[in-house]
Amino acid sequence: MVKDYNLKRVMFKVWVVAVVGFVFSMILTSASYADGISGEELYRQLSRIAKGTGDISLLKKLNEESGKINWDKATEMEFAGNIRLLKAEKDEGTQGKLNIYLLRKLSGEILILALPEKTAMLEEGADSYYSGLEKMLENKMVFKIRVTDVAINGEVYKFAQFIDKPYQVFLDKIFKISIILMLFFVMVGMGLTLTLKDFALVFTKPRGIILGEILQFGFMPLMALGIGHLLGFYEHYPFIFVGMILITAIPGGVTSNLMTHYAKGDLALSISLTSFSSVLSLIFTPLLLALYCANVPEVTIPVKIVVQTIFILVLIPLIIGMSVRTKWENFAKKATPFFSALGVIALLFIIIAGILGNLDKFADTERYGVMFYSMVFSLTMLGMFFGAIFPKLININNYQTRAISMETGIRNAALAMTIAILIQDYMGDFYSSMFATSGIFGLAMYIAGAISIVLYKRLLPVEAIEVSS
Repeated sequence: MVKDYNLKRVMFKVWVVAVVGFVFSMILTSASYADGISGEELYRQLSRIAKGTGDISLLKKLNEESGKINWDKATEMEFAGNIRLLKAEKDEGTQGKLNIYLLRKLSGEILILALPEKTAMLEEGADSYYSGLEKMLENKMVFKIRVTDVAINGEVYKFAQFIDKPYQVFLDKIFKISIILMLFFVMVGMGLTLTLKDFALVFTKPRGIILGEILQFGFMPLMALGIGHLLGFYEHYPFIFVGMILITAIPGGVTSNLMTHYAKGDLALSISLTSFSSVLSLIFTPLLLALYCANVPEVTIPVKIVVQTIFILVLIPLIIGMSVRTKWENFAKKATPFFSALGVIALLFIIIAGILGNLDKFADTERYGVMFYSMVFSLTMLGMFFGAIFPKLININNYQTRAISMETGIRNAALAMTIAILIQDYMGDFYSSMFATSGIFGLAMYIAGAISIVLYKRLLPVEAIEVSS
């Protein structure tokens, strides 16, 4: 017994040293950040001015010059990309709103869009190539334009004019529809496993539920905030930082329940934690994003879109699934394995399709280098580590601690990636950094989970009676 006890102590120390050493290795291997490409720099410059921290006369000049351009010698081109909109916060001396629309190629090059003189031509339904322009912010579009260079204050800017109506990239439309439908049905499947008893568990296991939610929505985003500042992502790569907050402020999912099952942890507690966090995410996910990203350079969180997405893709399908479980319990039990498999397939589909669609961005090793991957892995691994430490400090048994640990480190990455995809164009996330962070986390959490399962056997042993109960 003494020998086993000493072995456990040694292994626990090794685990602690490994995790702490991992964090310090990230700090020591931090590389200097390279400046962004000119397109991104231009976007940042104009974004700062629009937010009132620069000379707004440049925006006024750009607007004025766009109406004087002679397009006779312009070059025609066609490309896929996105529209960005900058709204000036300080526009004294101007008539109406001072807005700048930008076209962004997938390569990152920025062009300033010259608008028609009549603003009515921008409205939905207008007889114009520009009709419904602001709605185009949400999607990847194909643009057919003419381009010309204009010198302003000693700098050359590229201006563009539509020569045909932009249209959404077909595969982009199919991809978005597919992930929305898959995530919706995955959450319906989660609802099929839930009953009111799962929510009532808070009265029988209050410490586990309360601590688990504190770790999920309190500790994890706070840890991401600290690591993001410590490693410089907040300052140099703000959308990676937002991705860090997003993935740690998202609720648990079917994956955490699956991993808890394999870890022989308290599955009932895991399911209850997932249920509570899914409901609470309607409040805490947008709140934490707005709170921790309020002062991030060039970032504005579309809180309304985040709330709507969670309501439509989390709460509604959960309610549908629980209602089906209440009326047709046998059907729900038979359908559960199918939806569990769909959850894994959906996650892999979103990750693979998203990565294949952004391979050019992952070639940017300054942005997505060793430190980036180390950071993402540390978020999930440290989550499981501290998710095991804190419960033991208040004497929660190992059976429940395993579940809390998994719920802390494993998140609904599919939901995080879906939110990232739906808001990235609106926010101006040039390199899909929010999606990349969530997607790599979705892969890393399986590795971290497998490692933790092995360590639990030695560090968090459970009695056979607990597992079978």
